[in-house]
Order: sequence, then C-alpha cells, then structure tokens
Amino acid sequence: MNISLNRCNLPPWVIASCQFNEHPVPLEIQGVRSSNAFLFRALDALDDPVARALTFDDWISVRFQLHSWAEQATPSARRSLKNSYLRFLRGWGMDASSIEGAVLKGWVESRMGIAPCFHRAPIRDLHGPEYARYALDRTRGSACTSAILDQLDLVYTFTQYELARRRPGERWVTLWRGVNDPGDHEVVAEVGRRERIVRLNNLCSFTDDRERAWEFGSTVWEVRVALPRVFLAPDVFPRAILRGEREWLAVGGEARVRRVLG
Repeated sequence: MNISLNRCNLPPWVIASCQFNEHPVPLEIQGVRSSNAFLFRALDALDDPVARALTFDDWISVRFQLHSWAEQATPSARRSLKNSYLRFLRGWGMDASSIEGAVLKGWVESRMGIAPCFHRAPIRDLHGPEYARYALDRTRGSACTSAILDQLDLVYTFTQYELARRRPGERWVTLWRGVNDPGDHEVVAEVGRRERIVRLNNLCSFTDDRERAWEFGSTVWEVRVALPRVFLAPDVFPRAILRGEREWLAVGGEARVRRVLG
C-alpha cells in the first residue's frame, strides 16, 4: 500500500490496517475542531439534527464565503466559490474516477496519508503513469474551488460529530458494497470460504441497503466499517447528497469482507 505523511492523531499505517478497522479509536484531523470551536459549541446546544445540519451549512458558507460567489469580479473567482464541497460529492456520485473523485481521494491521501490504489485504473506505483493521471485530475479539480481540502476537513469532522451524537457508544456500522471485479482487489489474507481481508481503495462507496448493493455489482460484500473511517453518511447534511442509493463514503485500507450469497 502507498502511504505518506498525514495530519491525523494516528499514523497512516495504523489507520489503514485491519486491526484499526476491528479495534477503532477516534480520529481527529489536526486543528479542525480548535479552529472551528464556535461551530461545535453551537452544535452542542442544538438537539434537533436538522437544525445542526443547517447550522453547519451556514457556517461553511460564511467561513469560505461561498454565499458571495456572485459578487466576485471575475468568472474564475465566481466559479471558485460557487464550486463548493457539494459539487465534489455529487461528482463522486456520478463517477468515482472523475476529477471530483480524484479530489476526494486526494483529501484522504493528504489528511490520512493513504494513497489511492485505483483511479480509472489500478495504481501500483507512485511513479507510474496511473498515479500521474490521478495526480493531474486531483490538481485540476482542486484548482476549481477555494480551499476545498479545508472544506472537506469540516465535512469529515461534522460527520464524525453527528455519528457520535446519533449512535452513542457504537464503534462500527455494517454496510454492503457491490463489486464486479472482486479479483482486482488485493487479498491480504484468506479467512474462510466466504471471508477474506482485502485492501480497499483509499475512499470507497458502500450502502446500508443490502438489496440495493446488488445493483452495483455481481458480487456483494458485507463489511463492518469502523465509524472513525466514515467520511460521509446519508441524512447528515441539509442538502440531498448521495441519498438515493443510501450511499456511505468511508476511508479504505485493509478490511475483512464477507461475500453475501444471492
């Protein structure tokens, strides 16, 4: 696995390990909670999750001046503010190997220290053409939006905050993933006839609807995902993002998967 430096309270090889997924502890991106302390104090005072979501939406709009995009002097400046984190989440929903998908994978690489192992094609070498193509897409996408990585820091941190409030005491969520190419995933260990430990891409889509997972692949894996790995969960945000498929986005790495029989 390609691993680099990160900005978390744990090193990347720990976050990416199966041991972490099975024995998770909270993850924190350095400086995000402290630099947005007023937001989280305001959220603490709200019992209604919808009110918290709207408060988050207002905060991120003001913090990054997203609401003032129409006032900018040039077309590029207007696009930079208009293209908020929402564009990238929706772009991922259309195609995880899009420019928007590269930016989200780039966020995981920058913050968690885990490089992608797939973007349009398998990535096996940081010096190879497949990684260069991903890096080009990531750079093009990041150039379209102001402070996108900082916006995504808040998306992750707010998701983690909401999961802690909505699922107190829980450490995992059971999700399903449909795949058409299970043989393309690196197998770390064979556990049993239907279970194995595989290496997932640094950011992966799942669903909490087992039957819907069959729409996305001829093989369905059941995965117990550590909540600290969850980047985005359905129904957390005020605007409709990836809700149709009940889609969850989670940081990848090693994970135990169980093949579901049809």
